[in-house]
Amino acid sequence: MSERPLDAGLRTTMLQSMNSYVLAIDQGTTATTVLLVSQSGKTIGRATTELPQHFPKPGWVSHDAQEIWATVEKSVIEAISSAGIRGEEIAAIGVANQRETTIVWDRATRKPIGPAVVWQCVRTAGICDELRADSNFAALVVQRTGLIVDPYFSATKISWLLDSVTGARQRAERGELAFGTVDCYLASELTGGAIHVTDVTNASRTMLMDLSRCEWDDDLCEAFHVPTAMLPRIVGNAQVIGRTGAVGFLPDGIPIAALAGDQQAALFGQACFLPGDAKCTYGTGAFILMNTGGEPIRSRHGLVSTVAWRIGQSTTYALEGSAFVAGACVQWLRDGLGIIRNASEIEALARSVSSSDGVVFVPALAGLGAPHWDSDARGAIMGLSRGTTSAHLARATLEGIAFEVHDLLEAMAKDADRPIERLRVDGGACQSDLMLQFQADISRVVVDRANDIESTARGAAWLAGLGIGLFERPSDLAQTLVCSASFRPQMTDADRHAHLHRWRSALERTVSNLAEKP
Repeated sequence: MSERPLDAGLRTTMLQSMNSYVLAIDQGTTATTVLLVSQSGKTIGRATTELPQHFPKPGWVSHDAQEIWATVEKSVIEAISSAGIRGEEIAAIGVANQRETTIVWDRATRKPIGPAVVWQCVRTAGICDELRADSNFAALVVQRTGLIVDPYFSATKISWLLDSVTGARQRAERGELAFGTVDCYLASELTGGAIHVTDVTNASRTMLMDLSRCEWDDDLCEAFHVPTAMLPRIVGNAQVIGRTGAVGFLPDGIPIAALAGDQQAALFGQACFLPGDAKCTYGTGAFILMNTGGEPIRSRHGLVSTVAWRIGQSTTYALEGSAFVAGACVQWLRDGLGIIRNASEIEALARSVSSSDGVVFVPALAGLGAPHWDSDARGAIMGLSRGTTSAHLARATLEGIAFEVHDLLEAMAKDADRPIERLRVDGGACQSDLMLQFQADISRVVVDRANDIESTARGAAWLAGLGIGLFERPSDLAQTLVCSASFRPQMTDADRHAHLHRWRSALERTVSNLAEKP
């Protein structure tokens, strides 16, 4: 990654300003968080607004794009108020977003034509099954994009939306409709519809971008029946791509200087700037990314290759493993089973017992992601007895999240041909000391948690600061990170092997054809 300033003249201008704050928008699956970050890297304002989830059918997950925008508006207003600054003091905006979630809207009215189809949604599983039946095509997708054919990614979601709304496909071919992931949609809204762009990290999650060239691939667009006329322009991650206009709750003219997928933003916000550096975000799902440098590594063990970021003309790549459900299963304990009232209660409940007493929870509530890739899999709880209590289930839930991450770490170490000895963690669920200690034990890895776990928003702020020259070099930013806790392996080998045996047994019962998976 280049260490030179992106625009020295612009940086000098910004540093002369007495008021230089970056507004970071982290638009996630279950909530939108907004931070105000000072030039020194300190968070001076914060606000979070929950985002409603919609489940029209089993396995289907939708959002309302206009509800997404409403959460952004509310969080921005509250964050600015909490910081005690004026909108005119904001030097730049950085956006991080839930990635593969797919929105199609009318270019003229900016109104969505249907639901936002969320990354977790498996409504296109049948389409993907048909496409994978052509082994040559499946291999082409891997070779061109670094991804596998799966409903997780955007391409089949776009096609489904065009086919499910009368006349949409014809309108898309005429250029009347626009496609975008959430970054693209928010950039359009923030600029009053003036721009239609997506960043390279989000583009790399669509199954439509050539990973090596970082450009849309005409062959794949044709194969997935996605009209190229509806695709946004691909841009880098730290550059001014537009300015606010006709927003209402922000002044006109603020530079939008960074767009990035949430996991890539978190990798950047965890200062994983060197090849081999790895992080895990324990959010709605669990996502591990490892920096692999200037060349993509093609996975042989069920992971995907993706763009980490592009700054200037330099592109950095990453290996990624994604578990679709992590913190979401804690929400399920709260909302579905009612055994806790707040997600924060799970730690104390789990600690009230010394072990899960043999209970194993496979959190496949939305299918299994990497490295198994089974959209038909469903969650399972094994090892129940008359003595099982809600506390045992709470502990098994935290352990289940750690088991999923262990499988990803194991695959990643094989692909990279190097052990992962240290893992930087963030996300709401990483506040559980119990889970992180179990992660360290089961994976034989040192787990580091920063004192500020808002890595995604921090990464968006850092990228935006680089984009306008407010920050000069990524290496300078790393010095602001402080590790608040490290968890080191303590479990005996015998106990570890027993835990892994129970997990493997439960997983095999959940996915009968697991051995056939990549």
